[in-house]
Amino acid sequence: MAARLRLSKELKEISRDKDASLVLAPRDDNLFTWTCALTGPSDTPYAGGRFHLLLRVPDTYPLAAPTVTFRTRIFHPNVHFKTGEVCLDILKTQWSPAWTLQSVCRAVAALMAHAEPDSPLNCDAGNLLRAGDVRGYNSIARMYTVECATE
Repeated sequence: MAARLRLSKELKEISRDKDASLVLAPRDDNLFTWTCALTGPSDTPYAGGRFHLLLRVPDTYPLAAPTVTFRTRIFHPNVHFKTGEVCLDILKTQWSPAWTLQSVCRAVAALMAHAEPDSPLNCDAGNLLRAGDVRGYNSIARMYTVECATE
């Protein structure tokens, strides 16, 4: 019951926000399943791409974090290449009820711009960055952005 009230409040707040770089809405009017469309951050290999996320909200929200997965394929050290699972501290050990679905999506966008290669879900991407091969990483990430995130 508390989760539904909180999600209804968040939906009202989101409907007032007209930021085209982040579009967030419940899927099929289900307050416990949301979709998000993120514009890739500028000055990254994801710039110009449109990335789709799926957020599954537990009944215990906001005491427990949502599960966030990329539905658009992305080459990033903190995103599992096959499942789209996101590794982000606020979704695990650093979760707080102060976070909203919108702020979670903004944190994912920030993660796209500032990868954490030391805790990778995609070891290939993490290894490139840890080895200092930023050019190689950017090239592969850009290729996937063009192929998978350009509408």
